[in-house]
Amino acid sequence: MNSRLQYLQPYPFERLAKLLACVTPNPERSPVSLAIGEPKHPAPESARRALIENLDGLCNYPASRGEPALRTAIAGWVTRRFNLPTGAIDPEKNIIPVAGTREALFAFAQAIVNTDQPNARVVMPNPGYQIYEGAALLAGATPTYLPCTADSGFRPDLDAITGAEWDQCQLLYLCSPGNPTGAVLSMEYLQRAWQLAQKHDFVIASDECYSEIYPDENAAPPGLLQAAQAAGNDQFKRCMVFHSLSKRSNLPGLRSGFVAGDAELIREFLRYRTYHGCTLAPPTQAASIAAWSDEAHVLENRQRYREKFAAVLPILEPIMDVSAPEGAFYLWPALQVDDEMLTRELMARENLKVVPGRYLARDASAGNPGAQRLRLTLVASTEICVEAAHRLRRVYETLV
Repeated sequence: MNSRLQYLQPYPFERLAKLLACVTPNPERSPVSLAIGEPKHPAPESARRALIENLDGLCNYPASRGEPALRTAIAGWVTRRFNLPTGAIDPEKNIIPVAGTREALFAFAQAIVNTDQPNARVVMPNPGYQIYEGAALLAGATPTYLPCTADSGFRPDLDAITGAEWDQCQLLYLCSPGNPTGAVLSMEYLQRAWQLAQKHDFVIASDECYSEIYPDENAAPPGLLQAAQAAGNDQFKRCMVFHSLSKRSNLPGLRSGFVAGDAELIREFLRYRTYHGCTLAPPTQAASIAAWSDEAHVLENRQRYREKFAAVLPILEPIMDVSAPEGAFYLWPALQVDDEMLTRELMARENLKVVPGRYLARDASAGNPGAQRLRLTLVASTEICVEAAHRLRRVYETLV
């Protein structure tokens, strides 16, 4: 076996299952979960229809780089969404369709990290998506954590590691809006990260899978390619962005997304992927074309999340330190009690499942930035989210 497998830590939901294994849920309460970030809104009808109408494509092997029509649809969406000049994104050179951001974010590290260089590091936000850490470990690099705390507005603190550590960095993972904090990285922040990449010779992988969930229609979160273009990096050197239809279009089961950016990196990543073999079935590609070409369902999706935050926050704000996120569909409240203890009590008393914040972070130089927090995922209906908030409040008020 690959000896590096031993370094992989249990996934947050494995730890949650172990925590709750000996807890008997209150049988008088129906089970409610705010634990898993799986969208529950309806999938767009245009994508459903395209999927069904193209089932004959199952008879064909898909190409690793996807169909030209899909790459063209993606290029059009990226250009419109991030206000890029016409032609800045070449469907032939700057885009690869992928089976969701999770597989691509993991695979990218395997292709990028050069273990011939000593002390290779992969830098990532803390708390953050555990795939970044696993990807670094299996690529043979050392995960290095940037704390995302209230002091930094929950943005990864780029000053938290030394210049020598940046010199060893080969890959920087960013996530905006962030999971689990919901923090959005500004144009200035993204440009500073790129300047560090230029100075210290590393690549940025920007996970933007939550980019289409935000509160203000006049203030969409910026993206790394947008920031690069504005800084004069019109070839997107050292910049790669990862997008998905899972959150934007409520299609997590479709497993469809894309990687876009630096043409040289795209070329080498495509070479890796011809062996990796993770391609999109032709019906999936047809459904993806339909979804990337349709914004109406995305507008409706955002409005549904706004309604949930508007309904839930007045219940929780009087009793705990919690506020609306800048993006994504999570709440990240600070607690006056232990997060694991509260998680057990919520299951025992109210049959409510949540995730302790410490499970989404690592103990690093500044401690565990997820300790005494919860990640609450508002993907269920407004009615269920409101019920969950009342259950949480009832228990929390007895403990503080």
